[in-house]
Amino acid sequence: MSLSLGKRRALQQCAQDDGTFAMLAMDQRGSLARMIDPDAPDQVSFQQVIAIKRDVIAALSPLASAVLLDVEYGYGPCVASGALSGRAGLLLAIEKSGYEGDPTARRTSLLDGWDVERTRLAGASGVKLLIYYRPDAPNAAEQEALVAEVAAACDRWELPLFLEPLHYSLDPAVKVVPNAERRRVVIETARRLVPLGVDVLKAEFPLDVKQSNDQAEWADACAELSDACPVPWVLLSAGVDFPTYAEQVKVACASGASGVLCGRAIWKEAVQLPPAQRVQFLQTTARERFRQLSQLVSEAARPYTHFYPASDGADLENWYR
Repeated sequence: MSLSLGKRRALQQCAQDDGTFAMLAMDQRGSLARMIDPDAPDQVSFQQVIAIKRDVIAALSPLASAVLLDVEYGYGPCVASGALSGRAGLLLAIEKSGYEGDPTARRTSLLDGWDVERTRLAGASGVKLLIYYRPDAPNAAEQEALVAEVAAACDRWELPLFLEPLHYSLDPAVKVVPNAERRRVVIETARRLVPLGVDVLKAEFPLDVKQSNDQAEWADACAELSDACPVPWVLLSAGVDFPTYAEQVKVACASGASGVLCGRAIWKEAVQLPPAQRVQFLQTTARERFRQLSQLVSEAARPYTHFYPASDGADLENWYR
């Protein structure tokens, strides 16, 4: 597959030297407010949210190949304060937090006042779009059109699109999707959405590990996802505990994943701690966790250059005209 030079340079900024991804997610908004105050998330202040984001980013961004932030709370304070390492690539989320519409036909909306052009002007290395999606949902075509719209803007501004599809149950009475259905949906989602212009897929683990602890089955499902995905895919953490996520990462990377874009599995315990203890946790436990993941990724993940091979540039005379 080919990439524009702008997108290629951006992926270089987001990757480790070996071409794999060890990226940190700190773009949570509504979910972070619920973690801070489960009883009254609407009462959580801007200052409460940015204090946690600054601490997480200051501790972990020096270890990350790239960092994913939101623009409402994360980007401004983390850049202005110097918490964000200048050596890390930067992804910015373009969608509103949460979803709109019926829970069985979830609709993603873009953030008011923000777009791909402003993401490029902010100095970001990529655009992240979270999309609630089921191939069999009544609004699937609408969600696909949104992906295509954002992908076209990313092409225009030469920023890679990191797409994060999230599945959900079509039955309001069923909260946890059975594994056979989950696997089918996650893999079919990759088949349908990636060709719309996605450069990197931020994928869910294709199985619920609470329903199956068979790592051979995990590996088979991850390999099927790799076969279905013609671009690099990285594993999200979905808030599972760290030991579980580390096992998922081992299996996913050995089965074709190109790395991680992980958040809560690394830092979630810090949210409820007093400030001094929070910093201590992040500087010790969370940093050690991230180092472990980076090592796992480097040992087994597939470099993004497998999908986007380098060239000698001999055919690029007058490329800028």
